[in-house]
Amino acid sequence: MNFDEPRVVLLLALPLAGFGLTALVGRRLHQRAWVISVSMIVVTWVVAMVTVYQTLFAHAYGDGGLHFTLYTWVPAGNFHIDFNLAVDSLTAVLLIVVTTIGMLVHVYSIGYMAHDNGRWRFFAYLNLFMFSMLLLVLADNFMLLFAAWELVGLSSYLLIGFWYNRKSAALAAKKAFIVNRVGDFGFALGIAAVWTTVGTLNFTTTDAGPGVFQLLPAALQSGQIAPWMMTGIALLLFMGAMGKSAQFPLHVWLPDAMEGPTPVSALIHAATMVNAGVYFVARANPIFVQAPQAMVFVAAIGIFTAILAASIAFTQKDIKRVLAYSTLSQLGYMFAGLGVGAYTAAIFHLITHGFFKGLLFLGSGSVIHAVHEEQDMNKMGALWRKIPITHATMLIASIAIAGIPPLAGFFSKDEILGESFKNGFVWVWAIGIVVAVMTGFYMFRLMGKTFYGESHVDPHVLPNVHESPRTMTVPLLLLAIPTVLAGLYLGGGIFFGQETVLHQWLGPIFEHASETLGLHDAPFELAGIDGILLIIGAAAGAIGVAFSLWLFGLLDLGGERRNRIEAITNRLRPLYTASVNKWWFDELNDLIFVRIGGAVARALWWFDVRVVDGTVNGIAALTQSTGRGIRQIQTGHVQNYALGIAAGLLVMAVTYVFVIAR
Repeated sequence: MNFDEPRVVLLLALPLAGFGLTALVGRRLHQRAWVISVSMIVVTWVVAMVTVYQTLFAHAYGDGGLHFTLYTWVPAGNFHIDFNLAVDSLTAVLLIVVTTIGMLVHVYSIGYMAHDNGRWRFFAYLNLFMFSMLLLVLADNFMLLFAAWELVGLSSYLLIGFWYNRKSAALAAKKAFIVNRVGDFGFALGIAAVWTTVGTLNFTTTDAGPGVFQLLPAALQSGQIAPWMMTGIALLLFMGAMGKSAQFPLHVWLPDAMEGPTPVSALIHAATMVNAGVYFVARANPIFVQAPQAMVFVAAIGIFTAILAASIAFTQKDIKRVLAYSTLSQLGYMFAGLGVGAYTAAIFHLITHGFFKGLLFLGSGSVIHAVHEEQDMNKMGALWRKIPITHATMLIASIAIAGIPPLAGFFSKDEILGESFKNGFVWVWAIGIVVAVMTGFYMFRLMGKTFYGESHVDPHVLPNVHESPRTMTVPLLLLAIPTVLAGLYLGGGIFFGQETVLHQWLGPIFEHASETLGLHDAPFELAGIDGILLIIGAAAGAIGVAFSLWLFGLLDLGGERRNRIEAITNRLRPLYTASVNKWWFDELNDLIFVRIGGAVARALWWFDVRVVDGTVNGIAALTQSTGRGIRQIQTGHVQNYALGIAAGLLVMAVTYVFVIAR
């Protein structure tokens, strides 16, 4: 046996061992609890990079990838589930994002959590999160993926509520868990529908026979299932993705997830949980391409979430919440790309977003650390000289997410928008351009209120503001490198009229989907319509940045900036109020599910207790009392029974003589 299969298993065994060991001996190690956890993830990263090299550069497994069965997991008659793992080019690019950002988050946490008494528990949970996400991307059947799906949810619950003594953190963890269960309910139904339709849950062909991705399209083509059934399966599966990747209307949990420590936010938003939904829809492309109506729904949900979240990010004061709504918006771009058939572009944006969003969240943690745990941007300002490394790296990430060339976000975001336009989804493109303007605006509003203008930092805190330790700044510098270069490397082929590196990697994965849809999924060129679309996309981001700098820029000339902001706010007061209140989605959910739902539940409880139980209990009491009376007759004495028979005969005789005979 070659080392390929054991190496893949090692990707799972290392973080799982780190979780177990840290949980077992971490309390005793206390300040050194991170040693086991971080060491395991560093080795995991090394193993992952070897696997990535074998897959993407050495082409060791061909276009089909490496597929193998570790053992039989569920042998239950016809319901036979193997522990199937797989590595192909899509898995490999996810391994790059998950392990690289995950490793840097672990290193960053050494400094960030240095004074927390529960740091051993924190590092154990981080390892569990990494194991869960790696299992998810390596899984080769629905059942194993669903197990990893739920483990990711459990890990996020534990980390969001890490500071469980804070009521807000405990409630946020519970909210994330419950909202995700709503999506997972649909996901489980979709998996059940897949099983009952084709009798297997394997993704691809194994020794047991063809997989779901072969059998479902064949069943549709042969007429075994109707088109509406395929659409229904796709939509049920997409419900799970809506929950995990926080798409409207299941988006409400993600902003509250900021209650966890900042490294958790970076891990959730950049490397693990929210990427799971995007990855799954891309992985399940053979199902979705057979359901065009479902794909339109995916695109609509994605682009609506993008503009909704961007509109809320406009007015948030908490630096981490701005970034949280930014994540919602960027995930919306990815789902829009998946919905219009631009699969490679969507995964491209997942990769670039992972790097610059991880950098932004870790940068925000450095800012919060510098100003003594303050998160309100209105109590910051003029920090760029105090924390220059944090400022420079966050500036790079902000330019990238705004889609300004040649940084990473420009290539991936504009490819999604361009593919939308050329594939006939002009409405997705138009809304996406508006979102690009909004993205540039709210990101440089964050930069302006945090780093520029006059200082609003607490005077008692200001003298102590300083740059974060190296364990925090080195990950920032390392993440800044792919933020600058990843787009050029993966998508820079457009400047030379060549196929991009990412299209070479992912082409075999999505080739059949593009052919089935008859849609365009080829790399951009600089000539013709492609060049025009790229210019419009870049200009949109630049307009948003310029307008934001005009309002929140480096200089505040005699309070003129403040007057401009107040004038615009007053003019747009209804929209401003709606944005500040997050369009009242939390209040709407509270009204429908807590208040009205609670009232209905209480009414049903009253009906059950008073009417149903009352009727049943009344009949039972009557039966019991009747039984007691009848029991008195059953004396066991023969003469009593004879007397009863005689009395009965006498009654019958009297009745005959005086009633019937007459």
